[in-house]
Amino acid sequence: MELLRIQQIEKYYGNKSSLTKAIDGISFSVEKGEFVAIMGASGSGKTTLLNCISTIDKVTAGHIFLENTDITTLRGKELNKFRREKLGFIFQDFNLLDTLTAYENIALALSIQKVSADETDKAIKNVARQLDITGVLNKYPYQMSGGQKQRIASARAIVTNPKLVLADEPTGALDSKSAKMLLERFCYLNREHDATIMMVTHDSFTASYASRVIFIKDGRIFNEICRGSDSRKQFFDKIIDVVTLLGGDVNDAL
Repeated sequence: MELLRIQQIEKYYGNKSSLTKAIDGISFSVEKGEFVAIMGASGSGKTTLLNCISTIDKVTAGHIFLENTDITTLRGKELNKFRREKLGFIFQDFNLLDTLTAYENIALALSIQKVSADETDKAIKNVARQLDITGVLNKYPYQMSGGQKQRIASARAIVTNPKLVLADEPTGALDSKSAKMLLERFCYLNREHDATIMMVTHDSFTASYASRVIFIKDGRIFNEICRGSDSRKQFFDKIIDVVTLLGGDVNDAL
């Protein structure tokens, strides 16, 4: 079942004297329960694409539909309600509040939706168990490792059961062990809870955990590959092949 449809979107920055086309007529769709990675070099338009889908940025032309709702037309309270109820965000720099414990950071997403204290506690303990962070719920961000902070940020993003989880370079600030653990949790949520995930990354290892990779170059879709029945290693090798065609450095990709 189609969850997200991107329809001929364009995004321009600047003015007539200095105009930059960040996205140039991109179209694709995402099925419910898919785990999609968006790859591309710096400046390719991948983060701009994610920002448009997340409604952080507005498209210049085209349409974006989530569950058949054209989100490019939403404004004001309607837009805020959409972000709050339909989307989950995971950022590279975590965006945790330093004055709140891990538990309180996760609870914030539910309190905004006016979820009862009992239901909030139940939901937090459940997601903490899934992400293996029960032991740090009473700690403050400065007391946690980068991997723990990223998993707390991930818990905050998914605790409301959003329709779409958007992750911008979620492993960028993590060591290899923490990155692998986070990606395995993403796969668990995708597989066991049918979570739909769209992740922007420049890293081939990270992208190999997805079920589909869309490659962006100069604001356009350059290529697209699906994992299918391939092992993660086989899929990784295919990703490296496309990265090479993109003009990337394979050593950087590794």
